[in-house]
This record gives sequence, structure tokens and C-alpha cells, in this order.
Amino acid sequence: MDEPSAYAALQRALCDLPCPLRLQIGNHDDRADFLAAVPDHPRGADGFIDYAETVEGTRLIYLDTTTPRAHAGHFCPTRRNCLAAELKTCDRARIFVHHNVMPLGLPAEDNIALIPEDHASLARLLTQHRGRIDYIHLGHVLHSFTASMRHSLCSVRSTGNQFLLDLSKRDLLQGAPMAPSYCVIVADDADTVIHEIPFTWDGPIFNTSTAWDDWAKPVAAE
Repeated sequence: MDEPSAYAALQRALCDLPCPLRLQIGNHDDRADFLAAVPDHPRGADGFIDYAETVEGTRLIYLDTTTPRAHAGHFCPTRRNCLAAELKTCDRARIFVHHNVMPLGLPAEDNIALIPEDHASLARLLTQHRGRIDYIHLGHVLHSFTASMRHSLCSVRSTGNQFLLDLSKRDLLQGAPMAPSYCVIVADDADTVIHEIPFTWDGPIFNTSTAWDDWAKPVAAE
């Protein structure tokens, strides 16, 4: 979002949430406008929107991979050093990052992933601390996927426009305003479970018993 009015709308939408909120910026964000709208938001001493917190023994690390007027991700030495410092001083970490940090085999989307030179240096850092990283969560791709890059990764669908999967050699991104969803992450010291929750369905909901003799096949919605 690079329009100040969009940040004002975001503030209105989020002001009464019943749960704690954490924000990250993406490729359509303007850092100055974001900080003007959310002046108390955590940030690094270098001005990037990098920050971290410890929740039940796990360090949650939020990374800023944006650069002005570029859709591709950037993770310069300054930001990389901040991440290295966080990883050196924690026992367990979970990383949240906007841009996809590895090639996905989707030519158009790979063109706007983390740029190759920054991907390589980040991959070395993540490998160095692989025993401390439980999971990497990311966005930007706009559809759900899971992957392994020496670590487990997952992406969630956009609540607006979603990209269509296309493994052919395309130069253009394909997308559509398909049904949105959000994800709920259930995690403990050993396991991570990610549930995808659609939220625009307005048809019937069926309740079905789990007992063998009581189970009934739901009637198809008309």
C-alpha cells in the first residue's frame, strides 16, 4: 500500500481486533507512509521494519525484505546481520518474511522472489542456524504451498487477488479474485500444524457425528 489513505483505512479496520496484532510490510508498502500511520510500530535501529519477540520460549522474528519501487525481495547485509544476531542469541526461532526465499519453479513468480544474490547469502545463514529454526512463514506468492529449503516453509493465500498455478515458462503473472482464506498455526515445542480457513462461504453448514453408525452423508448444497 503506497497511498496514505490506504493506511488510514487499515487502521480503522484493525482498531478493534480481539487479539494481539503484528504487522509486516510487503512490496506494495512505503516504509515512510507505514511508519507515519503506525508511529509506535517496532523497527530496527537501521530504519527497517525488522523486529522480534519471544513467545513461550520461541523467538518470533519478523523480517523486512522490501525495497522502494521493486516487487522482488531484497535482504541487504545490514538486515542479514540483524537476523544473524537474533539467531545467535536464541534457542528456537520461527521466521516470518514477506518474499519467497527460494525458487518455486514458477517462472513469473520466481522473477519477483528474493533476488538471487540475497537468496544465496540468506540460505547460507539459515543453514548455519538450521537447528534453531522451527519454521519459515511467508507471503507474496498469494497462494498456499509448502516446501523444504533445509527448513520447512509455507505460504498462505492472499485475502484479495490470488495467483494461478502455472508451471509453464510465462513472463506474465496470472491471477484472479478467488475465494480468500486465512491460516491458523497451531505450534508447540515439537510440531507445527497449519489450518487453512475459508471465510466467505455463506451456504449451509453440516454437523455430522463421528460415530460409525451415526454418520450421515451430507446432502449436496443446492
